[in-house]
Amino acid sequence: MNKIPIAKIGKTHGIKGWQKLHILTDFPEQFRAGSVFFSDKITLTIDKIDLKKGLVKFKGIETPEDAKKLVNRKLYTTEKETKQNIKLKKNEYFWFDIIGCEVFEDIKPKTENETIKKIKLGKVIEIERADVDYLVIVTEKSLIDEGYPKRFLIDFKRHVKEVDVNNKIIISKGAFEILESLK
Repeated sequence: MNKIPIAKIGKTHGIKGWQKLHILTDFPEQFRAGSVFFSDKITLTIDKIDLKKGLVKFKGIETPEDAKKLVNRKLYTTEKETKQNIKLKKNEYFWFDIIGCEVFEDIKPKTENETIKKIKLGKVIEIERADVDYLVIVTEKSLIDEGYPKRFLIDFKRHVKEVDVNNKIIISKGAFEILESLK
């Protein structure tokens, strides 16, 4: 089972077992009464939740002492459950679908006699979030052999032209220029 961390349980709140919930996902709608999550070797079911205040109460947790046993635990879900519970909008993707995609780009010819060629730049191994989402790409070996860096970053919104998660392919625009600037 591929577990995805989606929240961290914080300190206790009040005397009835409520706790602070630190959400680690872009999809808070998956936190609702009756939702079941995994944490280490236990399963936790949400009894009540107040997303505005960032508070949660789990079934069977009735006292601050019970709740203290859960502090700092992470809540996990699976890829399958995420896909069932979250409906994406157009041009939205789950990170786990983007990771592992191969990145290609059409390279314009330098002379009139050459044709446009599609080259493989590398493979997405991670996504880093700062002000924007950056794809961390391990550079294709043949490009590394030509002196390009082993890894580089591209801005998802700025440099991704097309995504095909079914075939694990991303078509980029301007990413090769970034790679060339790092050579």
